[in-house]
Amino acid sequence: MERHEIEAFLAVAEELHFRRATERLGASQGRVSQIIRALERRLGVTLFDRTSRRVALTPAGQRLHDGLAPAYRQIEETVAQAVAVGKGVTGTLRVGFSSQWASDMVLKTAEVFRRSYPGCVIEAQEVQLTDTFGPLRAGTLDLQLTEFPVDEPDLVAGPVIFSEPRALLVPEGHPFSRSGSVCMEDLARAPMIVMSGTGPRYWHENIYPRQTPQGRPITHSAAAAYWMEVPALVASGRGVSPAALRAAHYHARPGIAFVPIRDAPPLEYGLIWPRDRCTARVRAFIEILCRLAPRDP
Repeated sequence: MERHEIEAFLAVAEELHFRRATERLGASQGRVSQIIRALERRLGVTLFDRTSRRVALTPAGQRLHDGLAPAYRQIEETVAQAVAVGKGVTGTLRVGFSSQWASDMVLKTAEVFRRSYPGCVIEAQEVQLTDTFGPLRAGTLDLQLTEFPVDEPDLVAGPVIFSEPRALLVPEGHPFSRSGSVCMEDLARAPMIVMSGTGPRYWHENIYPRQTPQGRPITHSAAAAYWMEVPALVASGRGVSPAALRAAHYHARPGIAFVPIRDAPPLEYGLIWPRDRCTARVRAFIEILCRLAPRDP
């Protein structure tokens, strides 16, 4: 059997639907039907029972699928491994993320990456906002999806992958919680809970500004060592805190409310990696993540 015959047969056998099989193969339905008919003529057996309402494997077709599918998958995997070895995409790639929504993107990419490069292991871990660049610089991470901006001489700031509207975490019952939204000037009206840490000032002030656009001072009150402390501090009435609006889907809890900041610029998230360690593994992961990244409408 030729490769195109194997691929067409397996696609129809596994989808049991010619249209879905053609979408999977990226071929026309007429072409796939032609390949299957020619294969049946050459083998002298019927592989599929077809009606206007269903497609089913015949006993001969089922036997061919059961023997052919594992062998073909093994060939595909062996070829992928050989390509990965040739490109240097083997070993372990350690990828960091700074939020749960960034984690979703990293893990989705890792799933596709493993199929393309089965000889490479992906390890994903959360990066604390108190030490945003530390793991990359220490060599414990190779790549990271995190909040921008990043302007560090030893780190490459890659493309923006997605952006998120900003919100303000406020105590339940706070006057802000009864509003449909707040504005940046409102940040001067309540103490702000911030993250502690050693990151650059420009990075912290992008999330936790010290003054409003009109120059009114914003009071920084309690500082949290881990972000999961922030909702508890807000619920206890210690202050308010900025966040991505999407955090409401992950961290909603009694005692707090997420209020959109209507005039705030979005929080941007992008990839960063050490300038002197852009390996084949890193480049391959970046390529796949950018391909899977959501696109603005």
